[in-house]
Amino acid sequence: MPQKPPPRKPPPVTTQKSASRLRSIKSPVKVKSSYQLREPGGEESDPWLKGKSLLKPDDQLDLSEKELQEEITRSLVVKNPLIHSDWVEYSYKDRAFISCEPQPNFITVQELESKVIHVESPEAADQLHGRSMPETPQVAPVAKSEDFKNEIEEEPIKEDEEADEEKDEEDDDKFNEKREADSEMQSNGASEGQKKKLTNQFNFSDRAALTSVYPTREIGTQTIPPPRNTLNEYVTQWIIYDTYQQDYEAQQREKEKERVSKMTSQVKKEEPRKKSSKGGMDPTMVRLLQAAKIIERMVNQNLYDEISQDFRYYEDPSDEFRDGQGTLLPLWKFSYEKTKKLAVTDLRWSPRYYDLFGATFGSFNFEMKATEGYVCLFTLKNPSFPEYINYCDSGAMCLDIHSSRSNFIVVGRYDGSVAVYNAHLPIKEAQFESNSVTNKHGGIVWQVCWGPDLIDGDLNFFSVSADGKVCSWIVMQNELSQTLVIHLLLNIDPIAGPNGNQMNLVGCGTAISFHPENPEIFLVGTEEGNIYKCSTAYASLYLFTYEAHHMPVYRIEYNKYSPDIFISCGADWRVKIWEDGRDEPLFVFDLGCSVGDVKWAPYSSTVFAAVTEDCRIHVFDLNVNKYRGICVQNVVAKNRFKLSRLAFNWYLPVIIIGDDKGFITTVKLSPNLRVKAKPPKKNIQMDQRILEQLKLEKLLALVREPTASSNVIDAEQSETSK
Repeated sequence: MPQKPPPRKPPPVTTQKSASRLRSIKSPVKVKSSYQLREPGGEESDPWLKGKSLLKPDDQLDLSEKELQEEITRSLVVKNPLIHSDWVEYSYKDRAFISCEPQPNFITVQELESKVIHVESPEAADQLHGRSMPETPQVAPVAKSEDFKNEIEEEPIKEDEEADEEKDEEDDDKFNEKREADSEMQSNGASEGQKKKLTNQFNFSDRAALTSVYPTREIGTQTIPPPRNTLNEYVTQWIIYDTYQQDYEAQQREKEKERVSKMTSQVKKEEPRKKSSKGGMDPTMVRLLQAAKIIERMVNQNLYDEISQDFRYYEDPSDEFRDGQGTLLPLWKFSYEKTKKLAVTDLRWSPRYYDLFGATFGSFNFEMKATEGYVCLFTLKNPSFPEYINYCDSGAMCLDIHSSRSNFIVVGRYDGSVAVYNAHLPIKEAQFESNSVTNKHGGIVWQVCWGPDLIDGDLNFFSVSADGKVCSWIVMQNELSQTLVIHLLLNIDPIAGPNGNQMNLVGCGTAISFHPENPEIFLVGTEEGNIYKCSTAYASLYLFTYEAHHMPVYRIEYNKYSPDIFISCGADWRVKIWEDGRDEPLFVFDLGCSVGDVKWAPYSSTVFAAVTEDCRIHVFDLNVNKYRGICVQNVVAKNRFKLSRLAFNWYLPVIIIGDDKGFITTVKLSPNLRVKAKPPKKNIQMDQRILEQLKLEKLLALVREPTASSNVIDAEQSETSK
């Protein structure tokens, strides 16, 4: 076929819009007034202007002939002024901002991908001249399904094998004849020079299959109907209440059984492993170990016989010649080989066994991370070796022993976690531990203390940490449940954070002490020197704030005889005695060095002791001297050790003192340091606790400032007397 000539292009039309698309080309535009047009009906006027008149608006501007002949030039360019020339984007590969390509000056309104081939393209020329794509191997055509269907309907159904073979031969002959005819047609067309038709690149075939239909089956069963019974009952409010009460009591019994079984489950699990590791420990071996332990204690008592005799019977006779002054008698010194490089971080006497105390070993050197710690139990019957040892992968900073279940010990660690140990279990691992990321503090746990048990019998304890949080922990069946009690926010204005947001500053908790009569009230000391009175019922409210010290508070403790009196010590060298509700302290003592710990004596309401970093222990009795201590004594070498913690024994006249080298020193109080209150009259019998309370109240009455109400009452009484 002859090629069609290309379509003619229309002649270019120069318009003002097309000229505006040319860059940097100026086109003169002449502005003519309507007065230069010929009047309609003139000699040389166009026929289309005849019968028309031009109207001049009233507000049209009158221009002179020179102004009308002036040429006004306009420059039209295609540059878009809204396109930015300094676009940049961030490259994560180069980690820097790189410049982008400049954006084009046109806007794509619509873009369609076409499948039409241009008539002048090489591919279109190949199709027009008969040159097709490279041929793919052709597959023999398959007859249509309708042809097969007609053939199947025409042929009779034959059941013999010979008839089937003849049918197959006929089908093969027909297929070969069609294939030969197609090949002859293709060869004839190629010889004649006709254009080769583009064949379909795909072969389609329809195939069908007929499967047998399976018959449906039904299976039925018959069962015996369940027995029925008619129940009639009267329902009243009291019957419902009794039913719920019985169910509640049954649940409480089940919880008690689970709690008892939980305590013994781990022991039962560890017994097979322990027996296998030691070759099978029979009861005879257990009794032998108990006998060996008793013999060890007897040997130690013989070795330290002089110290034991002094502990029981010696009283310093020189106290008779001292006017209220006393001394401390050094007794045993406890240590453990692996803790000699660690500091004694806390001391607690067992509330059940008066000769047993617990100690934690860690580090107060915060320049290097504490990677190990120990929890040990010592007894006065065996000063040579601990009764219980447990290793911690982080420094152990504090501990507390449960008041009624003395086998449970809670420990706070350097990494912010807390753990509960059961001393009755033979395993040396924590029974409960807060080891997850979210279930622990974000700073050092400075103090832990047991709280009253919950109604359902679960154990409960509290912890204060350097992250500014006071948390309550509940010992569940398999884990520790944490609850935030209060967040120690400072009483100052918020500051601007890194993102411009206002942030509240948080204080760092260092000490905690609960009210002896009201378990909901507690005091918290901070590194900023403040003491906050808080309640477990209010999570974001301080009941009272004491500006106690100028440096971190190390210890707070309530008086054991008067719940409104408490004592505090800090790094500012001072020990202060406070009364609840007063801004100013009742007593202030400057000890000349950082005070590590202070404790009230359990036998007197006016005696307390404190330890300082210069290796001195200070014992005060406010009833004897309100300004100076009645005993100031060095108990360790001054240049080698620093005292860190102390604890009064609740039954014996003994104090244990810990230092930064891992040693625990035991001292005995002389008679002048443990004087008890006497009744005002000899024949009157009064309780010792009441006598101590009266002694303290008499002392406090001398230092308390009179209130405004008392002054008013005194004035009224004086007027009435006149």
